[in-house]
Amino acid sequence: MNTTKLRTSAMAVGAVSLLALGYGFGSSAIGRTAPSTSTASSETSAPRNTVALPDFSSIVAQYGPAVVNVRVSGMMRTGAHQWHSPNFNFDENDPFSQFFRQFQQQMPQETPMHGIGSGFIVSSDGIILTNAHVVDGAEQVSVKLTDKREFQARVLGKDKATDIAVLKIDARNLPVVKIGDAGRERVGEWAVAIGAPFGFENTATAGIISAKARSLPNQGYVQFIQTDVPVNPGNSGGPLFNLNGEVVGINSQIYSGSGGYQGVSFAIPINLAMQVEQQLVKNGKVERGQLGVSIQSVDQSLAQSFGLKEAEGALISSVTPGGPGDKAGLQSGDVILKFNGQDVADAGQLPSMVGGVAPGDTVHLTVWRKGSQRDVQVKLGDANAGQTLATSAGEEGKARLGLAVRPLSSDERSQADVSGGLVVESVSGPAAKAGIEPGDIVLALNGQPVTSVSQLREQAAKAGHQIALLIQHDDARVFVPLDLG
Repeated sequence: MNTTKLRTSAMAVGAVSLLALGYGFGSSAIGRTAPSTSTASSETSAPRNTVALPDFSSIVAQYGPAVVNVRVSGMMRTGAHQWHSPNFNFDENDPFSQFFRQFQQQMPQETPMHGIGSGFIVSSDGIILTNAHVVDGAEQVSVKLTDKREFQARVLGKDKATDIAVLKIDARNLPVVKIGDAGRERVGEWAVAIGAPFGFENTATAGIISAKARSLPNQGYVQFIQTDVPVNPGNSGGPLFNLNGEVVGINSQIYSGSGGYQGVSFAIPINLAMQVEQQLVKNGKVERGQLGVSIQSVDQSLAQSFGLKEAEGALISSVTPGGPGDKAGLQSGDVILKFNGQDVADAGQLPSMVGGVAPGDTVHLTVWRKGSQRDVQVKLGDANAGQTLATSAGEEGKARLGLAVRPLSSDERSQADVSGGLVVESVSGPAAKAGIEPGDIVLALNGQPVTSVSQLREQAAKAGHQIALLIQHDDARVFVPLDLG
């Protein structure tokens, strides 16, 4: 069975380069009306509906000159290779000859790297936005405009967490794009991308916005815009336009099993990109708040276990000792429903919310704990100084209770860095289906710490049909919903 993978969108050129894939789209506000036709006479025929199709030509003409082609070059270290030098001639009887031959064969090698991506000008004095992966590892970055002028660019800063980079070229009176508001875009609206797929500069492709607020693996800070705009290697870093000619996103990734476009593309919302751009221009780096918790999504089983009417919020599976959340009194089993008054519909939204607040600022959380809501104020830490602001604890399992457990020895508690809990010795039926494994540690049931086998049995008997076990697997903690039906 073929598998699909997320790929970034810079294009490799030459012998060695980055494999990258991106997407983007834009459209103009001008529409054309298709003429209606009828075989009946004008006196007797009923009027037919007309279909207005978008015309993107005005957007491409006006803002295409502000889209640039980004070329990068440098040296890339490759793996082991065969290397034979006339200066290394060893006697076959020399006991060290084999060692030096192996050393020669394992020596790493540097190979030239070239790559292509896209970008767009946001300031007439030469500030350009692109993807961080386009310029990652580059020793030289050049920018080519549509009027054929080429400039050497400086990388003012890059933020791998959001895949944003800011370039600067020495030029004046450059054409610029118009910045929009990604939050106002609606699913189903037209959009157009301009970029350099496969190196074909200033190529326009169009489609619709397929979804918003998409969370992708290892991209916790970004809630992506999903589109069906055709994009390919070389589109990375290019702008995504709406029908008003405003940039609403930066084409970053596609979902593909072949390495090419397959109908699913992702763009970074321009609102987030501009926040990052301001910090990179000013400080050369991005500062983010840190909440100091691990979180997971709430499904229907977990919602029932915790007494929530809806499957919403971010469930805290662990709290960093001594971190901001710990100091504010957050607990494992709390469900964060609101962040600074904004609803947290899913755990994937929380990292970007926290990351958009500066370290040291105080945020207001609405938390669901043991059947009731409460307000908690947290003074955020610095994500760059410690662990991330809020991390996913992994995927939840679905199961019923079916465990053989025992108390941990003192050595086991010390090794696992826990004060209590029960270690799983064997699983059967529902517990096995849930993914619980021997060696996992049961720490809590429905938020209540587990201290003995009898206590676990009693709590499970009183809990009804739906419970949630807090499980420690290796170094990660995650709530697992159990259906005791």
